[in-house]
Amino acid sequence: MELFDSPGKLDAFLARSESVRRNGRLAVIDAEDFRGLALDSLVWTAVFGRADVRDAARRAIREAAASLGILPASILPLYKARGRGEVSGFTVPAINIRMLAYDTARAAFRAARGLEGGALVFEIARSEIGYTEQRPAEYGAVVLAAAIREEWEGPVFLQGDHFQTNPKKMKDGPEKEVAAIEALIDEAIPAGFFQIDIDTSTLVDLSKPGLTEQQRRNFELCARFTKFIRSREPGDMPISVGGEIGEVGKENSTPEELRAYMDGYRAELGGVEGIAKVSIQTGSSHGGVVGPDGTVQRVAIDFETLRKISRVAREEYGMAGAVQHGASTLPPEFFGHFPDHDCAEIHLATEFQNMTYDHPSLPLPLKRETERWLFETKGNERKPGETESQFLYKNRKFAVGPFKEQFWNLPDGTRDAIAASLEKKFRFLFEKLRISGTRETVARYVRPVDVFAASGASPARDRFVRDDQAGD
Repeated sequence: MELFDSPGKLDAFLARSESVRRNGRLAVIDAEDFRGLALDSLVWTAVFGRADVRDAARRAIREAAASLGILPASILPLYKARGRGEVSGFTVPAINIRMLAYDTARAAFRAARGLEGGALVFEIARSEIGYTEQRPAEYGAVVLAAAIREEWEGPVFLQGDHFQTNPKKMKDGPEKEVAAIEALIDEAIPAGFFQIDIDTSTLVDLSKPGLTEQQRRNFELCARFTKFIRSREPGDMPISVGGEIGEVGKENSTPEELRAYMDGYRAELGGVEGIAKVSIQTGSSHGGVVGPDGTVQRVAIDFETLRKISRVAREEYGMAGAVQHGASTLPPEFFGHFPDHDCAEIHLATEFQNMTYDHPSLPLPLKRETERWLFETKGNERKPGETESQFLYKNRKFAVGPFKEQFWNLPDGTRDAIAASLEKKFRFLFEKLRISGTRETVARYVRPVDVFAASGASPARDRFVRDDQAGD
């Protein structure tokens, strides 16, 4: 594997390769050789190269994927079919990858491919973009490369998760905060993110009288962002937009809140196509509730609320249904209940990070180095009475970006062992969520189009923005 230091050296490498040809765009002509001899070098360069060669590597990955029929796509047609009652019985997993993005995405693709599963989403939240140091263009390129490596066929669903308003920033400078989210949308769409979840639920004010007034800022701003997204979507690629009525970790949502939100939201839209799903609160929290020993405590999920709100979302508003957040650390026996209770989509994140940090093959010196760094840089944020284990569990996500290169360059055997554990976990989740066999269902409704070949668009230039709001 090489890390190229200039676009010229990257081009020379590709020119020498007999696995690709160039005719304006790169095309793979020998997939096996390309996967085995060229791809990993492109991926490492796309992540760790200088800006000019990094962007060239990302473009090469996108073009190679397209030549193999692997295209970023919108899941919206499938969700519309669910809203019409044409498909049901499974819950789409949306996977947030914070660590070892390439190896983790490969493990997820392997698990899904082995089950003939096609209904899965790869996502990254606004907060995660900051602390994992993965901008949309990088994340999209890495996931597409993982799809190539694992011989994936068909669409790849990339999602901007929790494009969330910060309440303090909205109070101090609302237009600046709105502009920051709009800039992120403008960055994500050219990187192939054709799913965007708008989270303005942080603005719900339960102190106000009446559900409509409580939800007003939420639905007004979500409608504004929806219109913005619609004005940016590529002509042949309608974007799947999600909304949220209850901030995760707060009060459980109700059907009445959904109706108040949706009626106000639709009035604000004025005929523009709206959201395809709605995230609700059912008792979970991002990352789970952590005990003094650093282990995640068992929580209760209100599955009946999930079922009731999904039914209202489908039958009254034509949406796919309700979305469950903060779920990866739930007890294993819970996951089969989500498709049983009509959950449309479930977001999974923290457990995959935990599995990497806590894997027995991870070198202890690296783990201790990350812990020392956390105490040095985040120790002043430690809460009174919080144990060391609790502090490290809650804060170790912030070491992901600063230590990204060290994790990516772990020995192959270590990365392989971690990936094998992740693949087993993904397979379990995919089976419980019943996405086995959904590849055919996805193909029936989703027909990817290479909108970038038609438009000549390229991934947006990387911009680094930190935001320490909590992800899943």
